[in-house]
Amino acid sequence: MSISSPSLINTPNGYIPASQRIPAMARPFVSDRALKTLDLVEKFVEEECIPADAVFRQQLGQSTAERFTNHPQIMEDLKAKARELGLWNMFLPKNHFENEGAGFSNLEYGLMAECLGRSETASEATNCSAPDTGNMEVFAKYGTEEQKRQWLDPLLKGQIRSAFLMTEPQVASSDATNIELSITRDGQYYVLNGQKWWSSGTGDTRAKVFLVMGKSDPSNPDTYKQQTVVAVPADTPGITIRRMLSVLGYDDAPHGHGHIFFNNVRVHKSNVILGEGRGFEVVQGRLGPGRIHHAMRSVGAAEKALEYFLARINDPRKKPFGKQLSEHGIMLERVARSRIEIDAARLSVLNAAIMIDQGSAKDARKEIAEVKVQVPAMLFDVVDRAIQAHGGGGVSQDFPLASMFAGARTMRIVDGPDEVHILQLGRNENKRGKVLLDKIAAQKQRTEELFKQYKMVQRDVLQLDRRSGNASRL
Repeated sequence: MSISSPSLINTPNGYIPASQRIPAMARPFVSDRALKTLDLVEKFVEEECIPADAVFRQQLGQSTAERFTNHPQIMEDLKAKARELGLWNMFLPKNHFENEGAGFSNLEYGLMAECLGRSETASEATNCSAPDTGNMEVFAKYGTEEQKRQWLDPLLKGQIRSAFLMTEPQVASSDATNIELSITRDGQYYVLNGQKWWSSGTGDTRAKVFLVMGKSDPSNPDTYKQQTVVAVPADTPGITIRRMLSVLGYDDAPHGHGHIFFNNVRVHKSNVILGEGRGFEVVQGRLGPGRIHHAMRSVGAAEKALEYFLARINDPRKKPFGKQLSEHGIMLERVARSRIEIDAARLSVLNAAIMIDQGSAKDARKEIAEVKVQVPAMLFDVVDRAIQAHGGGGVSQDFPLASMFAGARTMRIVDGPDEVHILQLGRNENKRGKVLLDKIAAQKQRTEELFKQYKMVQRDVLQLDRRSGNASRL
């Protein structure tokens, strides 16, 4: 992959590698090995994956049955190229996983994920795609040796895929204590009954294991210990994938988002993850780093949208009212706002990644929640501006912007809706209110004492006490 490749040109003066575009605050935390890998990732995505995206979509086929059965050959070819380049399993952070991953930090992988977010094939091609990344972290962090051998090893090798089943249509799943799928003990087995939806990955026939969260102890007084996560082989009798759900009209084949029913599904007790009643612990351990991955991929998608925006307004064929689009001030204002918002979001995500690396996802809860709200809103706005510049073409299949817009809107819901994170952030921030009220009162008291010390009478510097005429006489 040549540096002079036209697929890499990103400035008027040529190509500036991703390693040289890292924000200054993050550079001290990035190793030389990660810098080299980052540039390899960028080249792989720009030269190989983005051109392959359209081929992948067409190889899927046309009918629903085809799209959720076919496995495009171009994906296997991309995987082979990625492995040759050493671009495989970069997501498992080195401070938590010594043996399973590629040895990068959350920050270093976050920078790579930004590149991966520019292509719909790149994440899977490097074995760094959701929901597999989160599921692999669960198995690596909480799995038994047998669970690792059975599920983690083939996932790490890219031989199988997986799915994560948590939300349900009949309850408000943003509060996971509401989930109702029952997990009932029966001797050496657990029996699962209920339904799940928005089960990403379940459409892919290569998804061989589902991580399912259900209610195993509904009478437990601690509502956060009523749930259990179980690894369920996808071919277990009693599972029905009823339908796939569309995302603003897109089916996201071949992995998709399934609506699934469990009817007396029997799973051996050895398939429980971490332990009965520890489902919330498993889920929280899974979601923290995953939100960083989503956020950085979204930053990359926003950069791609901005590229399409800039290309469009500089197309000499597009001259509304006698001027090129870039000569209209409103377009340049939108470009500037997009640049500011992308850069601000990137810094926020990288800061959260650094905090996770220096402690854990629990230590960075505030920062993770902030980017979970900030980044999807940024992506939504940037893509919306790019669509507007493209006119009718922007909402059509002729450009990737419409599907990016659907993804951006969905990001405000997945991994916890905005409202949940905003409410928690607001509550935690508001805890400082009484302390700050007292602090301000103490400062005012000190000010009064200083006025007395200097024998001064406190008065407003703009005070005039100006009166008109004489006082009236009765």
